[in-house]
Amino acid sequence: MIRRTAATALLALLVAGCGGGSAVSDYGKVVKGAKGATVPVEVRPGQRFSLAVPDNPSVGDSWDLVEVPDAKVASFISEESEREGDAPGSGGTAYFVFNGKRPGTTEIRLRNCWRCGRDKTPSTEESRQQSGEAIFTVTVAGPAR
Repeated sequence: MIRRTAATALLALLVAGCGGGSAVSDYGKVVKGAKGATVPVEVRPGQRFSLAVPDNPSVGDSWDLVEVPDAKVASFISEESEREGDAPGSGGTAYFVFNGKRPGTTEIRLRNCWRCGRDKTPSTEESRQQSGEAIFTVTVAGPAR
């Protein structure tokens, strides 16, 4: 009986610690970008960083990582999302979380396919005009600390 109670309590603690809907609690260095912008990012080996873009799925935003960057320079960890409010139509921020690996430079492109649906292809002229990329030039410099 004591084992079952202890196991139940441990499970409750684990579940409670996973709240908030986010798999990653540490975004590291946050660098903001936007559609049509190219932003430089400088990090150290071993440093966690996040590329942040304004996101509002309720109006049609759908951000994706175009392709995984050079794994020798930066490794992809996860995509996270935070809302600014509970009201319908509230926007927020999408975070693409990475870890700096070895010295070097790589380009990371995030694509917002606006109101594209499952096929991820703009189907209207308005969708083509509102879709776009945020580009980040990531440089990992110096030795690991």
